[in-house]
Amino acid sequence: MHDIRFIRENPESFDAALARRGLEPLAAGLIALDEERRALTTQVQLAQSRRNEASKLIGAAMSKGDKEAAEALKAEVAALKDEMPALEARADEAAAKLKAALEIIPNLPATDVPDGAGEEENVEVSRWGTPREFDFEPKEHADIAPALGMDFETGARLSGARFTFLRGDMARLHRALGQFMLDTQTREQGYQECNPPVLVGDDAMYGTDKLPKFAEDSFCTTNGRWLIPTSEVSLTASVMGELLDESALPMRLTALTLCFRSEAGAAGRDTRGFIRQHQFEKCELVSIVRPEDSEAEHQRMIRAAETILEKLNLPYRKLLLCTGDMGFGARKTYDLEVWLPGQGAFREISSCSNTGDFQARRMNTRYRVAGEKRTEFVHTLNGSGLAVGRTLVAVIENYQNADGSVTVPDALQPYMGGITKLEPAR
Repeated sequence: MHDIRFIRENPESFDAALARRGLEPLAAGLIALDEERRALTTQVQLAQSRRNEASKLIGAAMSKGDKEAAEALKAEVAALKDEMPALEARADEAAAKLKAALEIIPNLPATDVPDGAGEEENVEVSRWGTPREFDFEPKEHADIAPALGMDFETGARLSGARFTFLRGDMARLHRALGQFMLDTQTREQGYQECNPPVLVGDDAMYGTDKLPKFAEDSFCTTNGRWLIPTSEVSLTASVMGELLDESALPMRLTALTLCFRSEAGAAGRDTRGFIRQHQFEKCELVSIVRPEDSEAEHQRMIRAAETILEKLNLPYRKLLLCTGDMGFGARKTYDLEVWLPGQGAFREISSCSNTGDFQARRMNTRYRVAGEKRTEFVHTLNGSGLAVGRTLVAVIENYQNADGSVTVPDALQPYMGGITKLEPAR
């Protein structure tokens, strides 16, 4: 959510930042809505003040025996009482119009985010690892995995497209990846393990900028709860409405949860295989920090995600996303893309975003500055450390063997109960 005071004071810079997002100028319209809201609020306040004043004057007039003045004041109070509900309703309507306009405007990009219309203009920052040289033609995971326990047919029969049923050692390898990620992020990176709800209310989804703009991207239950698209929602919203002590910051939270996405905007993309599912698991990273610490925390978070890939010896590259490819709530985002030899391409496996105070304003989450009376909005950050299913895909493709088996990476073998290789069913 944007600060209307900032927009009033900096309309040109606000519109210039929106232009970098490919949006038309909006400041003038927002300021007009705000002026209407403020004018109506002032009218309500003046009417309340006059009603209170007139009520007091009635007693004074009566004590003086001035019945005519008292009756006139009573009539004025009665008229104000009749008028005020409609006036208050107009003020509330104006405030709601301004809020509705503000809540669908994306975050402003940081100054060092590259301009661009789409993913082709993202900037590669670095690469790690050397893609393996195969002495056979590497296959895509969708061609290898069914013989190893990745059952697409049963998943589709049970639930429809983009659902998968994992069996045997494949299911165990998937579980091992999630546990390995969670252990690494808690034991080595200092994140606090959490086990949050995967069903949340409107406020949590709104506060983390998933509502109202992206309602169709998520699943809603018949009683109005939302299946989380990522535990960013639960973890970040855990401080919703709170006034935190500065000493409690930074807060670093992680959770390994099921996530659910309708993929409404992804029709026709990655329909084959395990990359884009309606139900998946992710090890999420969330940080809640002071504004002056958010840039350094962003670098720390992306490094925590990179560590998982390096421990698994999976080649990857890091991209700084351009203005046209960033998510709605982000002011700056880095993506990690892992190398998939079967596809001969890098594919996204983690996205780490700094949202600044954008989510904090929607959640009304502040902290009290130590030794001072003033409060400030926190900054929130979120990222994948990592997406479990996509990491499973990367392991299958990078560790495949000519006979259709898949070697278990060294880092995962302690979680596999002595299993060092997934063997295809004969």
